[in-house]
Amino acid sequence: MSGRRSKHIDEDYEEEVVRKPSKKKKKKKRHIFLKILLVLLMLIAIALGTIVGFAYSMLDQMEFDNQVDKNTIEVNDGVETAKGTVNIALFGVDARNQKNSYSGSLSDVIMIVSINQDTKKVRIASVYRDTYLQMSDTKKFDKITHAFGRGPQISINSLNSNLDLDIKDYVAINFNVVVDVVDAVGGVTVDVTREEALQMTNYIDEINNTTGHKSKHLTKAGTYTLDGVQATAYARIRYTEGGDWKRTERQRKILDLTFEKVKKMNLAQLKSLADTVLKQVSTNITTSQIISLAASAGSYEIEETKGWPFEVADYKLNGVWYGPPRNLEKQVIELHEFLFPEEEYEPSENVRAISDKLIKQTGIK
Repeated sequence: MSGRRSKHIDEDYEEEVVRKPSKKKKKKKRHIFLKILLVLLMLIAIALGTIVGFAYSMLDQMEFDNQVDKNTIEVNDGVETAKGTVNIALFGVDARNQKNSYSGSLSDVIMIVSINQDTKKVRIASVYRDTYLQMSDTKKFDKITHAFGRGPQISINSLNSNLDLDIKDYVAINFNVVVDVVDAVGGVTVDVTREEALQMTNYIDEINNTTGHKSKHLTKAGTYTLDGVQATAYARIRYTEGGDWKRTERQRKILDLTFEKVKKMNLAQLKSLADTVLKQVSTNITTSQIISLAASAGSYEIEETKGWPFEVADYKLNGVWYGPPRNLEKQVIELHEFLFPEEEYEPSENVRAISDKLIKQTGIK
């Protein structure tokens, strides 16, 4: 990658405003939706090894977004993807009120997945949802999570313009996917503390309401085989000691346990899982592109992941907390050094202008 080289707010959102991560701790990344994406690639790869037609029939279940025209996606002057590199924006969408629709939803998880098809190395940057960036459509600054509510192309354009990226492809995965995947593997066994059990209650009620499930509350500490609703509720807990840091640990635990079970599934079980999951995926990546990526899925190695911005400032506007990057231009340079370590990079004029505008508005350098 080179630069100029030659509506709804949920209680999780409110809690993030109040409990900002400590500056002294390294922020952990949320891998929940990335791992689901890799599961999908694994499913397709297995299908390719069996019957190619089966793989295509699986993919037909996904919602192909023909509204996001790759030819009209905005990319800063002088920025282009290096040959052999595929960049994908992965959105974990909080579409709780509409099971198969992302209209007006926030993107709780935003990841830039960069795949080097020559080396098979994958690098991922998680963009924190409260990051204060310039929206591509309004040219006003806002939390990047809000961009998706106006469409995935606005999110992609905003990432490209603020970060000097050349992203043309995206995958959006529904919040409900986590529930369905855990149910499909028969649940996961977890040790739950009394405090965690109590905190899960409201989450279980909410998820039951939005998914139509009837999962039960946990009333005391113990070892439980959690169903999809309970496991998702467990992964969302943020009010215990450790806050968001502990939540990411719970998420990794649920997904690691789930993956171990997925590995043991036979082809019929994998097909059933795909039938459940794929219908909740929206993407503008063509079937032939996905087949091509999936063919090498077994060779991919996640080399490194990082959260971005690397330095976040405290900024309040009308009583609401935002997370502007400290010196956007500098942090975009560092982002490119991380995602594309073998390439030279110089920020575009657009990134410099946005960085200057951000400093002028917030007073934060």
